[in-house]
Amino acid sequence: MSESPSSGSDTGTNFTGTYAIVEASGQQFWLQPNRYVDLDRLAAAEGDTVTLENVLLVKDAKGTTLGQPYVQDATVELKVMAHRRGAKIIVYKMRPKKKTRRKNGHRQELTRVMVQSISVGGKAVA
Repeated sequence: MSESPSSGSDTGTNFTGTYAIVEASGQQFWLQPNRYVDLDRLAAAEGDTVTLENVLLVKDAKGTTLGQPYVQDATVELKVMAHRRGAKIIVYKMRPKKKTRRKNGHRQELTRVMVQSISVGGKAVA
């Protein structure tokens, strides 16, 4: 019994669909149409549409467009789904032999957004 190359676990290295890499809140995100992602808290209400213009790379059926540093006239439209909080992170600081201990918790404020469309030059790529 032989296995086809496409069977098995998907590592994401041979992804052939449309995607964009954007810069948002000091980080870079790989965005695909009709998928959601958690960004740092955005100043937008649930159901609003947010447009990101700091697009670093766009990959579609025609090929790959790489920006220097950003792709000209490229935008990604996002729909705000919900405002959430991330997992709790424990910050524990201790100075040995000094009886100094400080335990602190942190939960990052996040916004879950759905990627509506990726467009370059006014034409929707996806």
